[in-house]
Amino acid sequence: MTDRTAPHLGMLEHRDGAYCLRFTRRFPHPPDKVFRALTEPEHVSAWFPTDIVGDRVAGAPLTFVFRNGKAPSFDGELRAYEPPHLVEYQWGPDDVLRFELRADGDGTVLDFVNTFEPVGKGARDGAGWHACLDTLEHHLDGTTPEWDPEQHWTEVHDHYLESFPPEASTIGPPEGWNADA
Repeated sequence: MTDRTAPHLGMLEHRDGAYCLRFTRRFPHPPDKVFRALTEPEHVSAWFPTDIVGDRVAGAPLTFVFRNGKAPSFDGELRAYEPPHLVEYQWGPDDVLRFELRADGDGTVLDFVNTFEPVGKGARDGAGWHACLDTLEHHLDGTTPEWDPEQHWTEVHDHYLESFPPEASTIGPPEGWNADA
């Protein structure tokens, strides 16, 4: 596990009957650059687990398409779109992904919240988003990670298994997941 893992860990919270994974990251890049990386297809493909097909307009229906057939595609919606400060996705039937950006000196602070049910996928999804955000950082910096993304997920997942309560680690990879694709 990298030395960077612990300070970048997501937090698991329970609010209003749902669970939330909360991540805060600071990037040494302006909000407009980070926002483009969160929303534009040519940037999304570098770090996000799916392609996002649909218009970038609040209320637009979206389809999330896994690359290389790793898992089945699913539908969602663009719930909020306020460049360069906020984008929120309905991620399938139950999850919400909210990315809020704020300027911080010469950089940007990203607050990312994944609201979901059930709690059993907390460690799995926490590790997944952690690895995605690490990859986003490399993409923004124009560098290539020294690790394979799936290997990185495994390393980070071990830390989430240790850090989250046992009930947050009862669900493994999604149905249809193909780690070899």
